[in-house]
Amino acid sequence: MNNKENILIIGAGLCGSLLALRLAQRGYDVTLVEKRPDLRKIEQDAGRSINLALSDRGLKGLRLGGVEEEAKNLCIPMEGRMIHHENGNVFLTRYSGRDHEHINSVSRPGLNMLLLDACEKMPNVKMYFDLGCEDVDLKNASARFKHSNSGELVHFQGDILFGTDGAGSVIRKSMFLNREFLFSFSQNWLTHGYKEITIPAAEGGGYRTDKSALHIWPRGEDMLIALPNLDGSFTVTLFLPFSDSDYCFDNLTTPEIVMEYFNKEYPDAVALMPDLAKEFFENPTGPLGTIKCSPWSTYGKTLIMGDAAHAVVPFYGQGMNASFEDVVVLDEFIEKYEGDWPKIFSEYEKERKKDTDAIADLALDNFHEMKEHTASDLFQAKRKLELQFETELPADYNSKYSLVTFNENIPYSEAMKRGRAQDKAILNLLADGKLDKSMLLKDKLELVLKETAEILHDDAVVKNL
Repeated sequence: MNNKENILIIGAGLCGSLLALRLAQRGYDVTLVEKRPDLRKIEQDAGRSINLALSDRGLKGLRLGGVEEEAKNLCIPMEGRMIHHENGNVFLTRYSGRDHEHINSVSRPGLNMLLLDACEKMPNVKMYFDLGCEDVDLKNASARFKHSNSGELVHFQGDILFGTDGAGSVIRKSMFLNREFLFSFSQNWLTHGYKEITIPAAEGGGYRTDKSALHIWPRGEDMLIALPNLDGSFTVTLFLPFSDSDYCFDNLTTPEIVMEYFNKEYPDAVALMPDLAKEFFENPTGPLGTIKCSPWSTYGKTLIMGDAAHAVVPFYGQGMNASFEDVVVLDEFIEKYEGDWPKIFSEYEKERKKDTDAIADLALDNFHEMKEHTASDLFQAKRKLELQFETELPADYNSKYSLVTFNENIPYSEAMKRGRAQDKAILNLLADGKLDKSMLLKDKLELVLKETAEILHDDAVVKNL
C-alpha cells in the first residue's frame, strides 16, 4: 500500500471538496483545481444556484469527512411540503410520520466554503483557483489548465485523476472523444427551465412565511417552490416551460406579462416578492437535464464522480446527497482494495451505477408528482395513510420518499423498486375502495404489504421473461 500517491482532483465544488478532504485524511497528497474563483473571496452572483436540500445520505458523507456538526449549523430543518393550492388553501404534508425525520435547507456556497476551509487545514492538500481545464491526458492522469485572468498555461501531473467538474465535465468529454474504448453517453433536457427570485426577510428580520417547510405552488405544467435561508429570506424557484405554452419563458418578455402571470397563478406569493419583476429579468434562466454515461473510469487511473458522471434534475433534492454518497461508497472500496486503483474503480462503478441511474429516474418522477399531483385528493389520501403507517407503525413501513431520503443504508435502486411498488399498491387499493375507513390501521398495512409483494413478484417475473 502506498499512501503517498499524488491525487489530482479537477473541480472543487461540493463533491470534489469532500473527496479531497477524505483522501487527504487517508494520507494521500491531493491537488485540488477549480476553474472558478475561490468563492470564499468573492461575492456570489444571484440566481445561479437552486437551493439545496441536505438529507441523511449527504449527512453520512459529511460525517465521514468529520464536518457534519459544522454543516448542521448552516441548516434550516424543513418538516414537509407546504402546498399552496390554486384555490387559496394552504396545507402541510409532512415528509415522514417519524418526528426526527426531516430535510434541511442549506446554502450551496456556505456548505462549499465549509468544505474548502476543512481542506485548507490539511497539510497535504494544495488548492488552486481560476484555472480552467484545457485538455486531459487520461492515460497519464495529467491535465493542462489556463488561468482565467492571466492566460498562463499550467500543467498538473497526478498518479490518479478524479473528475468532479460538474455536469459540463471536461474530463467526461475527453472520455467521450477517446477512441481507445467505447464510451456511452446520454444527455436529456427537460422542456422546462428554472429562474430564481427572492422573498426577502421581513422588516426588522424574521421570515415572511413558515420557515419550517418547503413551499410548493403546484400548477400542473408550472411550479413555484421556496426554501428558507438563514438570513430570513427564501430562495424562490420558478419552473416553467421554455416554449409552447400560454405562459412560458419565451413569451414572458415584459414586466406587465410577468406580473399578469404571477398574479394569476401565485397571487399569495406575489405579495411576498417586492422585487419580482426586476429579479425576473436580472436573473438568468437555467436549463434542467439528466446525464448518464459509462464507463466512469479509464486506464485504471481516471474516475469521474458526482454530476460529471450522473447529473440529475433537482426534484428529489438528491443531487448533492448522491454526490456525497459517491464519496462514501468510493471510500468503502478504497478501504477494501487500497493500492489497487483499477480494482477500486471497477468495483465502485459496478456497485454505484445502478443506484445513480435509479435516483435520476426517481427525480424525473418527482418532477411530475410535485407540479401535477401533490394537491390532488388521491395523492393526499395516499400521503395521509403513509404518514399514519409511519407514525403508529414506524417499524413496519417506510414510504418511497422515506426510503430514498431517510434510509441512507438502502441503495437508491432498492428504494426505487420497493417505493414504486408500494405507491402502486396504495393507489390501486384506494381507487378500488378496498381500504375502508372502518378497518384497523394494522389491517390496512397488511393489505398494502400483501399487494406490494404481489406487484414486486409480477415485476420480477416480467423482468425475467
